[in-house]
Amino acid sequence: MNTLHLILTIIQVILAVGLTVIVMFQSGKSAGLSTAIAGGNSDSFLSKNKKKGLDATLARMTKWIGAVFLILTLALNLF
Repeated sequence: MNTLHLILTIIQVILAVGLTVIVMFQSGKSAGLSTAIAGGNSDSFLSKNKKKGLDATLARMTKWIGAVFLILTLALNLF
């Protein structure tokens, strides 16, 4: 039981670091508003879609890793 607790704790630390890194890589939602007000549009159509695709992937990863982290935290609390 003690070994299982140690393994789950190590996995939880890895998930916490990964979750932090993924959140830091996401772009802020206010970035689009500032360019809309200032009128600056230096991005091409293809780079905008690429950025949205990356942000969507990072948001999806954040949800899944956050859910696994929450479940693992509850599981560790029971042991």
